[in-house]
Amino acid sequence: MAVTDAQVKKLRAEMAQTGNVGVSAVRAGMHRNTATKYLAADDLPSDLKTPREWRTRKDPFEQDWAWIVSKLDESPRLEARTLFDELLRQHPGRYEAGQLRTLQRRLKQWRAEDGPEKELFFPQQHVPGEAMQTDFTWMTSLGITIVGEVYAHALCHSVLPYSDWSWGTPCLSESTAALKKSVPAALMRLGRRPKFHQTDNSTAATHRLDKGKRGFNDDYVELMEHLGMKPRTIKIRKCNQNGDVEAGNGALKRYVAQQLMLRESRDFATHDDYVAWLCQVFETRNRTRGQRLEEELAAMDPVTASPVPEYTEMRTRVSSGSTIRVKTNTYSVPSQLRDECVKVRIFDERLEVYYADKLRVTIERLIGKQRHRINYRHVVPSMLRKSGAFRRYRFRDDLYPTPTFRRAFEALDAALSEREADIEYLRVLHLAATTMETEVEEALGQLLTSGGVPTADRVKTLVAPEQPTVPDIAAPAVELGTYDELLEQPVEAVA
Repeated sequence: MAVTDAQVKKLRAEMAQTGNVGVSAVRAGMHRNTATKYLAADDLPSDLKTPREWRTRKDPFEQDWAWIVSKLDESPRLEARTLFDELLRQHPGRYEAGQLRTLQRRLKQWRAEDGPEKELFFPQQHVPGEAMQTDFTWMTSLGITIVGEVYAHALCHSVLPYSDWSWGTPCLSESTAALKKSVPAALMRLGRRPKFHQTDNSTAATHRLDKGKRGFNDDYVELMEHLGMKPRTIKIRKCNQNGDVEAGNGALKRYVAQQLMLRESRDFATHDDYVAWLCQVFETRNRTRGQRLEEELAAMDPVTASPVPEYTEMRTRVSSGSTIRVKTNTYSVPSQLRDECVKVRIFDERLEVYYADKLRVTIERLIGKQRHRINYRHVVPSMLRKSGAFRRYRFRDDLYPTPTFRRAFEALDAALSEREADIEYLRVLHLAATTMETEVEEALGQLLTSGGVPTADRVKTLVAPEQPTVPDIAAPAVELGTYDELLEQPVEAVA
């Protein structure tokens, strides 16, 4: 076993105390002869080593190394596994699977000595109050729940690179509506505004141009003009240029995770409770920014913009199926709006549909693309008159409010003809729309459990309200003398 520098230092310390080579060698964990050698020398083991410039065994890839280098010159990003698999194919029996690691080391050395030049990253000095960086980071991994339900959400996270002051707002998607809600909230909390606002090339702020570049969305430009900041973005696929907020995302989530541990619960009673708690977390974290934050505040102008609406507006026409299409997703609206032009306010978490400047319906916004949300209450009255449209309806899955309703339709479909099953189920659905969905679901569950066919009439019998009985109350005798006594009482004069 090779002797270490620490052993030799201990040997010399023991020798200075005991003066006995044998005892000192035992205590230092080495042979007496080895101890004698190092006591006679002034150098440590690391000083006595000389670099080895020869190979201890033959290079197994020497025969094919010229071919490997030629391939690397053509495509420097080729991996060792790809080249090794090709060598195995070209020369069966020449190489063994365990030699892959040797090739990986050789390629690593080649890239360091003769490979193409690598891109360098240069640390930059941030100017106080120059820019605010904003990015989205998903918080789902933290397991936050609202009344036991998983709250799948992101944070729209804004950071001042010079002082590391930050603020974030929960949102359901990486959208312009989320930016309209979060960036003004960060500025209002800060009370100041930087010169630039910097984002990556997400669709919340930019869109693709014909030449492959990215341009700012009109709504985003209007937001920046209103807030008094200049929009700025990073180059495509250059996330390092937004490095402060990118690195801050991970640090923020670790900090929030720690605060959740201290809270001893990840569940919140309401969404507002979670937002209030998160604000306290940011306030506590920002108290440590100190002098650098004061320098940033002194370098920025006050916020003078009026509050920004947290929504974008669009106008669209309701289809013949009483649906509208918003941001690639489809939503149903009341059938009275069919063929009418409506105004839609698009919030981060909901849609508000207006007709004649009156709010007609509020819809929970969908996350993702090419999805649909059809409220059966909007379509079932018309579909009941055209029952043949139900079975091939494009959005039929939305007409099962709960799994119990789906099982009820399957039971009807097994017991009746297709037409009868469709009509009976639509009648059940219409009953749910005109009474209480929960009561209809409970009635369906009872019928399915007992093995009965859940027809509309049977369900209606179970959910029919009890008829109130009129109590028999005897009319009391009226004593008119009581009123005479009241009239005989003297009336006090009013001052």
